[in-house]
Amino acid sequence: MSSPEPQVRATRNPASPSRSRGPVVAVTGAATGVGDLLTRRLAESGEIRRVLAFDERRGEVEDAAWHVLDIRDPAIADRLRGADVVVHLALDLDLGSDPAARTAYNVRGTQTVLTAAAAAGVHRVVLCTSAMVYGALPDNDIPLSEDAELRATAEATGVGDLLEIERLGRRAPRAHPGLNVTVVRPALLVGGTDTAMTRYFESPRLLVVAGSRPTWQFCHVEDLVSALEYAALGKVEGELAVGCDGWLEQEEVERLSGIRRMELPSAVALGAAARLHRIGLTPSPAGDLAYTMYPWVVSVTALHDAGWRPRWTNEEVLGALLEEVGGRHTVAGRRLGRKDATAAGAAGATVALLGTAAVVRRVRKARRRL
Repeated sequence: MSSPEPQVRATRNPASPSRSRGPVVAVTGAATGVGDLLTRRLAESGEIRRVLAFDERRGEVEDAAWHVLDIRDPAIADRLRGADVVVHLALDLDLGSDPAARTAYNVRGTQTVLTAAAAAGVHRVVLCTSAMVYGALPDNDIPLSEDAELRATAEATGVGDLLEIERLGRRAPRAHPGLNVTVVRPALLVGGTDTAMTRYFESPRLLVVAGSRPTWQFCHVEDLVSALEYAALGKVEGELAVGCDGWLEQEEVERLSGIRRMELPSAVALGAAARLHRIGLTPSPAGDLAYTMYPWVVSVTALHDAGWRPRWTNEEVLGALLEEVGGRHTVAGRRLGRKDATAAGAAGATVALLGTAAVVRRVRKARRRL
């Protein structure tokens, strides 16, 4: 994919005297999603001198200097000159993306941004991954400390990319002395997001794997944006988690949501998820199921110590998620009413897909008899 010709639009209003001492912050992926929300927040902040916005198309925040280019383009180094901080949010985590192309974009993009930031004299880069990098394991502490070992594998959607981004972030300060890298890891993100985890709540029944102990911790996108602002301003640094305080047990989730459970043996659930992913009925591998089986709740100590507090509770975020996915239903791995809908996430769709799997087996047996 060729890169668009770089374009720049200066800020509408010059920096006010009150902003003259604040940092210049660059945001990648600034036109959509979390990047758009953060760009808006920073542009309105009296603590930020100027906002540089990078994306492949121009966004709608007027009070930012827009640079339209592919973040994998080495020319981004010239556009970053004068920036003090880069918040890198240009990631492809779409369930419908080709996995190889998604990984190539995410890893190459992060490599380019880190190298370009160092070349441009940027002092700090903020990366955003996910608390999923800690892994969902039966022996996890509840909550996990922020410095816990990253024990996730690449078996869940996008987690391999996030682990590689984490590796790049840890290596960058050694390769580029003077460059500080802060990594922000949100819990299950809610608010305009579409992931295998949010799709879990679109199913008519909540899948519970027998013998597992699910725990749920959410992060509203508004809280993530405020945490990213803290990191951009240097109020907190290092490797930190962000999310609601505490967590919900599976029974609480079922009571609050009003969605009943369906319990399945582990071998049945994991086997069906793997089989259905293999034949292309769902984009989510069986590894996604672990995050609905075992705890991956995180402590938010670093942000708390810096004075940050979440505005949302787990109960409130769950309510917002249920309202957001209201009217969506996954049947046989697909959303009704969307002609070419992406197959629903394995974690939430396995129950609906078990019947489909049985049909597939019967058809194959019938063909062999012919």
